Amino acid sequence: MTMLGIMAALPQELGDLVAQMHAAGAVETVTLGQREYHVGHAHGVRVVATLARIGKVAAAATASALIHVFKVDAIVFTGVAGGVHANVRVGDIVIGDTLLQHDLDASPLFPRYEVPLLARSHFAADPSFSDALALAAASFIADEGSALAERFAVHAPRVHRGLIVSGDRFVASNEGVLALRDALPDALAVEMEGAALAQVCFEHAVPCAVVRTISDTADAAAPESFAEFLVAIAGAYSSGILVRFLRSVH
Repeated sequence: MTMLGIMAALPQELGDLVAQMHAAGAVETVTLGQREYHVGHAHGVRVVATLARIGKVAAAATASALIHVFKVDAIVFTGVAGGVHANVRVGDIVIGDTLLQHDLDASPLFPRYEVPLLARSHFAADPSFSDALALAAASFIADEGSALAERFAVHAPRVHRGLIVSGDRFVASNEGVLALRDALPDALAVEMEGAALAQVCFEHAVPCAVVRTISDTADAAAPESFAEFLVAIAGAYSSGILVRFLRSVH
């Protein structure tokens, strides 16, 4: 049976996954590197759920532990992100088909964004897991989108697929988001972990996928929007998407 690693940066981004695992049966909690890894089952799938914490180093360290210690067969990252593309709005869901580190620049030794010695800047997510996440997100929106839009005063949510960019900086200014649009016009969303996960998984030939709910638009209002969205909505999105996803891969 497949062992699936599920990561998030913050507790709200895991939703009630750990509670669902306890409801399904015995859960073993392993503490490693100041992180707790919860090993059990959710919706018929063997799962290791953990909080990576924030940032690329944290994500890479956690992914490495999932691969080498817990022997997961694939890793999914769920959480929130800032919208970069003009068509991406708060409440939308973005599936990362490719991921890139927007703050990586080893030029002139290597081209901007390219990971030294890997000869690539873009890392592809696993198509089958990304497809399953996209279907789960679309199902969640079909079932819950109208209620969420009414309850939390967001527009009717949509699902997007494409480039997610990651960096060790919370983008929170009009100048910052416009700079990202200019430098990386295909970028849909910005966060702080996904590309690091994708690089580690690439190096170890482990499939990965990233799903992000848009909490803000990475502009001057981002800190307030992020905090408000995280508390009010992030858990509902993550729980709704993960339940449908796990049932589909069972």
